[in-house]
Amino acid sequence: LQGIFVLGLPYALLHSGYSGLFLIILAAALCCYTGKILIACLYEENEDGQLIRVRDTYEDIANACCKKLFPKLGGIVVNVTQMMELIMTCILYLVVSGNLLSHSFPSVPVTEKTWSVIAFVTLLPCVFIKTLKIVSKLSQLCSLVHFIIILVVMTYCLTQIHQWSWAKFRLSIEFEDFLVSVGVIIFSYTSQIFLPTLEGNMKNPGEFRCMLNWTHFFACVLKSAFALSAFLTWGEETKEVITDNLPSFLQALVNLCLLTKALLSYPLPFFAATEIAFACISRGNHPRYTSPLFALSVRGSLLLLTLLMTMFVPHFALLMGLTGSVTGAAMTFLLPSLFHLKLKWKKLACLEKCADISVFILGFFCSLAGIVCSIKGLLEVFG
Repeated sequence: LQGIFVLGLPYALLHSGYSGLFLIILAAALCCYTGKILIACLYEENEDGQLIRVRDTYEDIANACCKKLFPKLGGIVVNVTQMMELIMTCILYLVVSGNLLSHSFPSVPVTEKTWSVIAFVTLLPCVFIKTLKIVSKLSQLCSLVHFIIILVVMTYCLTQIHQWSWAKFRLSIEFEDFLVSVGVIIFSYTSQIFLPTLEGNMKNPGEFRCMLNWTHFFACVLKSAFALSAFLTWGEETKEVITDNLPSFLQALVNLCLLTKALLSYPLPFFAATEIAFACISRGNHPRYTSPLFALSVRGSLLLLTLLMTMFVPHFALLMGLTGSVTGAAMTFLLPSLFHLKLKWKKLACLEKCADISVFILGFFCSLAGIVCSIKGLLEVFG
């Protein structure tokens, strides 16, 4: 919930004004809600009225919704969508790593793509990751580095508190700029892809809803405080990535921290992508699919795919924006609300049905707006 997207939140406030602060709170509430209804779809009541976990993955939920007409279609759609988003996320971390290295060592005569290859070499041990426990340790380190970055930026901002002014906030906003802000804010909260696995691995799954409430609450508070203090410090000069606004003596430190964070963030989406790949490939439980050599080759192939796309796909940022508008909105808003309505319709109160339908409509318009903006950007580049 506190990914690299957080560094773009001050820039989002620049283009959304006061409404941006409201959006940060609204996005936290909506993403928390869709996370809960998604996990609710994993459970069914038994004869005694007790909730039993009858499904394990996002794919299982999709297949349960489509079993009458197309038993496997829902799972295929979800798996393809998840794989696209996870692979794109992995590639983003490689692109960011190359960019950060080139800015940290400008005197070294090496291209940005070559730096991405160097970053890729440090990620080769990911092929040996077999359990979520290893990923969780790396994610803990990632969180620590992230808080160091936030602390450095906010400390600097607080030293400039004498020049803060609420007059820097916009009242009138441009529609297209506002849509960009919506995308940045909403997708800084997305975690639905990981939730079924996370809930299934919890020591006490009964505490899941409480955990989701607190994490989204603290994420919302931290995002709001960070975005607000950074925007009030730099105002109209706020850059897309807020660390670019820092003085040079702090930029080098923060860039190295960001590089460490990007590299430590890579294993989580990579592990999730490999788990989906294994689940799809080994459905027949054939012995060769469970061999260590085969598992190693699958992980190695996915790892290499992320490097090749980083090296050879032009205008990757725009393509990622287009993909994210489709997959991000689908996995975060559209599918959880749709599946919840389908599986729990008879047990839902009228207010709950209205809430699900509202979230679905909102997700549809967010996705549509993001697609239009991304396609427009691609046409401008190629035009």
